Amino acid sequence: MKNVAPDAYEIISYGIPAYKLNGKALVYFAGYKNHVGFYATPIGHIEFTEELAKYKKGKGSVQFPINEPMPLDLITKIVKFRISEVLKK
Repeated sequence: MKNVAPDAYEIISYGIPAYKLNGKALVYFAGYKNHVGFYATPIGHIEFTEELAKYKKGKGSVQFPINEPMPLDLITKIVKFRISEVLKK
C-alpha cells in the first residue's frame, strides 16, 4: 500500500485498519475467519463493479476469500482510483 500511496497514513477507524490521505479515508481492511474484508467506500466499488463481480459484496465492501490469492493488481487499481478521488476534493 505504501508504494502506491506513500503519503497515506495508517489509522484505526471503525475498529479496523485503514489508510487516510489528506484527512479522507482511502480504504479500510480487516481479516476474518474466511475472508479479508476490503472497504473502498461505495464509489470505489461502483467504479470497479465488473472486476469485483466474482466476489461477495455489500454497498461499500467486498470479501476476498482467504483460500484464494489476493487480487493485488485490482486492489492497487482501486487504491489509485481512491487517491485520485481524494485529491480532486
